[in-house]
Amino acid sequence: MTSDSASGKTAWIFPGQGSQYRGMGAGFDSSDDHVRLDEASEILGYPVRQLIGSDPDGLLDRTQWTQPALLLVSVLYAERKIREGVSLPALYLGHSLGEYSALAVSGAFSFGEALHAVHLRGRFMQEAVPEGSGLMAAVLGMEREAILAALKGLPPPSGADEFVGMANMNSPGQIVIAGSRERVLMAVEALKAAGARKVVPLSVSVPSHTPLMESAARKMRPVLEEIVWKRPAAPVISNVTASLSSDPEELKDRLVRQITSPVLWEDSVMEASRQGVVSFLEVGPGTVLSGLGKRIDKGSRWESLDKGRVEQA
Repeated sequence: MTSDSASGKTAWIFPGQGSQYRGMGAGFDSSDDHVRLDEASEILGYPVRQLIGSDPDGLLDRTQWTQPALLLVSVLYAERKIREGVSLPALYLGHSLGEYSALAVSGAFSFGEALHAVHLRGRFMQEAVPEGSGLMAAVLGMEREAILAALKGLPPPSGADEFVGMANMNSPGQIVIAGSRERVLMAVEALKAAGARKVVPLSVSVPSHTPLMESAARKMRPVLEEIVWKRPAAPVISNVTASLSSDPEELKDRLVRQITSPVLWEDSVMEASRQGVVSFLEVGPGTVLSGLGKRIDKGSRWESLDKGRVEQA
């Protein structure tokens, strides 16, 4: 099986939190899948077939379970594709949590290490702010400069725990802001007044990719230091810089910084295009990234492996 060159045609992209859905693990019933599922159950101490199946305990939307569930399903999709004998991609990239999936599939660290790390990552992120004190909101129909100007126009915060900023630069006209709840709600009204087509608060209480996640970043550093890192099979484009790297130390540092820094997804996709990528394959549950991609780079080919989800969309 050969890999595309650095100027090749294909990138594999891996979804992040928000792409999960009940039953997303359906159809993974080969002997190889069972080995991986058993390994995941042992690492997490929970029957993962339930978690990615009917989710009887209602854990799937809890951050510390969402993250390993998404990584597991993404890896199952990738391994199925590899067993089919396809060429490996020229580049890997993932949205937020999906960056861990990208690194695991690329061989930068093992599946088991990745699963353990993201389980802790979800827990650390949930612990970083009191329940209900954070908020995220999607801003539609407004570009970065206009959002920045509106946020700068807000009254000064009264304390260090008050913050609002851009968290996800997802695609042209779709940017997510995040921060402390009252500060975000204040920003929502300011952005509407400044001309945003729509501002939608999200059902997420963890203000991901903001300085409010600093305690989670501090806790993740030693977790990532304990991992045995290797050079990935092909470069990985990091969220925090929108630039590619194959250097383990650099990739590790970027994962730590990612927790408190905005996800530069639009920039990352454009960087992949500049590197010669013309075909993007979404490896994991859902079709969110394919939808965003078609707005970022209309000239490239976008495909999702989650055919069942495509039919439902």
